[in-house]
Amino acid sequence: MFRRIGNAVVRHPVWTIVAWLIAAVAIVATAPSLPSNSDESSFLPKSYESIKAAVLQEKAFPSAFTPSAIALYQRTDGGKLTAADKQDIARITSQLGSKHIDQVQKVVPGQPSKDGRYDLTLVQMDSKNAGQPKQIDAARVLRDDVKELAKGTHLDVKLGGSAAQALDQQDSSKRGQALIGIGTFAIILITLLIIFRAPILAILPLVLIGLVSAVANGLIAYATKLFDLQANSSISSILIVVLFGVGTDYFLFLMFRYRERLRAGDEPKQAMINAVDRVGEAIASAAGAVIIAFLALVLSTLGFLKQMGPALAIAVAATLVAGLTLIPAVVSLIGPKVFWPSKSWQREPENARFAALGRGVQRRPGLTAALSGLVLVALSLGTLGFNATFDLAAGSMPKTKESMVVQDEMQKAYSAGAAAPTDVFVSSTDGKQLDKSGLDAYAQKLGAVDGVANARLTQLNKAGTTADITVTLKYEASTDKAIDAVGEVRDVAHSDAPEGTEAVVGGMSSIYKDIATAVNHDYRTVFPVAALLIMIILGLLLRSVVAPWYLMASVGLGFGATLGATVWIFQEGQGHSGLMFMLPVIMYLFVVAIGTDYNILMIARLREEAREGREPREAAGMALRHAGPTVAAAGFILAATFATMMLAGNALLTEMGFAVSFGIAVAAFVMAMFFTPSLTALIGHAAWWPGHGDQAREVPAGAGSPDAGSVPGQDRDTVAPDPSGRRG
Repeated sequence: MFRRIGNAVVRHPVWTIVAWLIAAVAIVATAPSLPSNSDESSFLPKSYESIKAAVLQEKAFPSAFTPSAIALYQRTDGGKLTAADKQDIARITSQLGSKHIDQVQKVVPGQPSKDGRYDLTLVQMDSKNAGQPKQIDAARVLRDDVKELAKGTHLDVKLGGSAAQALDQQDSSKRGQALIGIGTFAIILITLLIIFRAPILAILPLVLIGLVSAVANGLIAYATKLFDLQANSSISSILIVVLFGVGTDYFLFLMFRYRERLRAGDEPKQAMINAVDRVGEAIASAAGAVIIAFLALVLSTLGFLKQMGPALAIAVAATLVAGLTLIPAVVSLIGPKVFWPSKSWQREPENARFAALGRGVQRRPGLTAALSGLVLVALSLGTLGFNATFDLAAGSMPKTKESMVVQDEMQKAYSAGAAAPTDVFVSSTDGKQLDKSGLDAYAQKLGAVDGVANARLTQLNKAGTTADITVTLKYEASTDKAIDAVGEVRDVAHSDAPEGTEAVVGGMSSIYKDIATAVNHDYRTVFPVAALLIMIILGLLLRSVVAPWYLMASVGLGFGATLGATVWIFQEGQGHSGLMFMLPVIMYLFVVAIGTDYNILMIARLREEAREGREPREAAGMALRHAGPTVAAAGFILAATFATMMLAGNALLTEMGFAVSFGIAVAAFVMAMFFTPSLTALIGHAAWWPGHGDQAREVPAGAGSPDAGSVPGQDRDTVAPDPSGRRG
């Protein structure tokens, strides 16, 4: 199949390129815009208690609201607010409300702090548009207006709250995307220049993958709208890295084999056809593993991951199609001039380092497997200290952003949980009015829960059938202590609810509690499904039942080593309270799926060497010699491009960038180069059971096609190894 694809695109390169250009223009011109949503509650299904509570609050208390924006006032000299200051605050609040800013439904005064140094203005916005662009624009207008109204006073005013956090997150994301884009381009360009010493080859993947990126983003926008998926600004940053990192991987897989075939004496166009034929299966299998793993995120209960899975799968699928069609067409059109001005492509390098590594694996596969396995196990011990944190807003931008400063100052000025109180909604099950005296006693029980600062009945709905009991926790909403406390509040709320009533618990801590539950569900569902599907792909590629098991075991060790190292660096080394809650899921998929690429490339080359009549140990050594440079180059570029995410300046992308880049480095330089080939050499012919995929092919004399560069008795585009072990 891959030979037919190679023939088609190489024989008709211009038509292939024109088809891509037409498709790109059509998709980009007609694709809908991709909105962004940063509202944590929108990530959860309606079946979770925190979402049920939010729906009930909207129905029973339509006039009540959790402020979308909070203006925090303090004196410029840091002293207590004077009577004149309070008059200025009242004036600003009134004038802000009279401006009738889009999305703003109500502007009301808040409560001053107990120390008299802070005061608030609370802003209600349309909850249906939380995190959407129109509300982000409204937050920008609010911030500008409130600062303008405070001019000439002794007040310093800052805008916080969820809408302001979404605004700051968007601005931070744009800066991060720019840095990631520049860093990714620079790394790919410089690395390819060093590898090939050819400016055309260095620039070509950036241009071609840029075209693929436009197509992929358009397709993602279509899918997001068609399937009503949630979007998040962090996905754009991840997409840049995935498209250019994975795209460059496939470009390298193809170009190393194309250069090898030219050195073997193939005519240029035939060299590309042979390259697509030989490496196409490895690229397709590697991409298939990544796509399957990303699509497994559809099983997630979190909207953020549900969106990320299909988006990244579409990006990789577009990259795969480009790797098998667009890249071969363009390179075959240019021909060997693509390597200009370097002449090194004309001669086989000694690959002395990789040849030495290959000989080491060949001679001592047991020692190699043991040492590389011990490194992975040792790093994996760090996973025992893993702790999750759930403050997505704080993790998505620097602490210096205005909304984050407001959040920190409010925690100091007010009760830590006052900025995001927990609400217990008690509803009559028979439609009768609630007994207020019973509710007061119920509130006292809630107030006695460990971790609760106070609990009080704040309001009843007009019919008297639903009550809102506001519970203020002692801790900030996203902390582990707050999440544990809200769990105990739920237990008491459910078990001690007055007879004939039922209770649901809402608020941000309740949302984080449900997110933790959802993530644990995803660990039990997404992980095994993704692993099983990748194993099936490996089994089909290798025609083996045995190999997929130890390949996945090695990738699992790589995941453990990556998570362990990330825990040690960020939790132990930098003192973070925990890692972002979705990091293990994302890391698992990237490290397992993309890390499998290198295992696939190495094992496919090992099988190819075995089919030429080499024994398992010799085949492992030769595979490392010939595929090692490709794996090293591709692994370095992909790890370095993911590391650019650390430039974004926020905890989420910094942790993700380190974890994924470290995991890919482990996959390329430990698993693919040492652990996998040494294990395969140790297991021997049994690794290919029941398919016997390593058996030497016996091709009748004269069966090779002359234009494939083959000679009688040899397999298609291979040439016989010389006595020194070098190939053609």
